[in-house]
Amino acid sequence: MSKTGTGSEIEKSVRFYGRRQGHALRPRRRQLMETVLPRLRIVVPPDQETLDFDRLFGMQKSEYWMEIGFGSGEHIASLAERYPDIGFIGCEPFVNGVAALMSSIEERNLTNIRVFDDDVNKLFASLPDARLQRIYLPYADPWPKTRHHRRRMVQPETLNTFSRMLKDQGEFRFASDHMPYVQWTLAHVTDNPDFKWLAGAADDWRVRPVDSIETRYENKARSRGAKCVYLQFRRVARSM
Repeated sequence: MSKTGTGSEIEKSVRFYGRRQGHALRPRRRQLMETVLPRLRIVVPPDQETLDFDRLFGMQKSEYWMEIGFGSGEHIASLAERYPDIGFIGCEPFVNGVAALMSSIEERNLTNIRVFDDDVNKLFASLPDARLQRIYLPYADPWPKTRHHRRRMVQPETLNTFSRMLKDQGEFRFASDHMPYVQWTLAHVTDNPDFKWLAGAADDWRVRPVDSIETRYENKARSRGAKCVYLQFRRVARSM
């Protein structure tokens, strides 16, 4: 999908829904938001120019992965520590979650994460075509009421954006404990010819991928008896 014309307008027009901050930050985390975050923050370029990932990280990385809605950041921080040669783009508008990630980055001395601490829809139009190897969407708000379904991150237009940003054979990974949202996502993604569902057996969606970790939210979900589902989709090769 081209970034010009209708596609670009769609990417810039989606509205964010949700709260921005919870409890007041502790002094140490407030300090990290003032000292660490400015060095790692992604700023939308003027006039919707395309971001240069290599310049963003100060060097070329072997791959670029993106996590949308990283919560408290334990998943993206774990991946960044495990794969130091990969550049990670984390998107999260919730202040407390960003502050938690800043703490992890400082404690683990991580240098391969950049953060967009605003509505990710504002960033989409500036992201380059076919540069991401993975997009993670873990435990996004399911917006369960029918009248709120339009607020879900997984929408036909958003999937077109994911398709544009992913490299050939890149992956979109989704996890949720909300079965109606799982069904919604499976239906929408499999309806898009740019994606192939990778499941070959039940364990492929029942068992967390080996290179992922249990997040704080997932632990809470399991503690209350909820079942979690993991969906993996591959971006099919573009026609020559």
